[in-house]
Amino acid sequence: MSFKVVIPARYASKRLPGKALLILKDKPIVQYVYENACASGADEVIIATDDQRIVDAAKKFNAKVCLTSDKHTSGTDRIAEVAELSGWGKEVVIVNVQGDEPQMPATNIKQVAQNLFSHEKVSMSTLCAPITDNKDFDNPNVVKVIFDANNLALNFSRVIEKLNCKNPITHRSNVYRHLGIYAYRVGFLNTFTSLPPSSFEIKESLEQLRALQNGHQIFVEVCKQTTGIGVDTQDDYDALLKSI
Repeated sequence: MSFKVVIPARYASKRLPGKALLILKDKPIVQYVYENACASGADEVIIATDDQRIVDAAKKFNAKVCLTSDKHTSGTDRIAEVAELSGWGKEVVIVNVQGDEPQMPATNIKQVAQNLFSHEKVSMSTLCAPITDNKDFDNPNVVKVIFDANNLALNFSRVIEKLNCKNPITHRSNVYRHLGIYAYRVGFLNTFTSLPPSSFEIKESLEQLRALQNGHQIFVEVCKQTTGIGVDTQDDYDALLKSI
């Protein structure tokens, strides 16, 4: 199983600017992501960013880094540029690991790649985790996902009532927290980035909804290992500092 990992790391995040460079102990967040990706068995790991500050930080820990356009609206668009610049063929598998997930284990990175290899008819694979804190059901920063008996995604949303459960309250056991990790082939990546943003994607700010609205299948599986805290907000960063 051969796959690449690309880590999109945008500096100008709306909710927490510069989060990829925030320090945990003695290292920036993106360095933890990079080191976990390198431990996953990937044959190449690249940080993709639009900001020279992240390039400079990546070079300090000897990471391979690609400076991409600052016009991209999503991490997937940024990864597509890396694939094009690298000359990767249509069958090359890429795992997208977000640059703000310092506790995403190597085991899970390998898992999402393996799931794509094992399910050739799906366009993407991703991971989820059980929701253990009831507050997360109502937290719009926690993306939710539901999937069918074949592990194919039915819907993603920030708001549980939009998941189209008949009764969201009694069906909460079927709702999981979506993790910001994907695997896809370059051929699909090129198709995906050629599509205009979908109406649901724009409303929710969730690019995976573009795939669903255009009829592409996404395989979802519960992660094999606990992921820890992803950093979307200042509260997340504060909680992460307290946890280590």
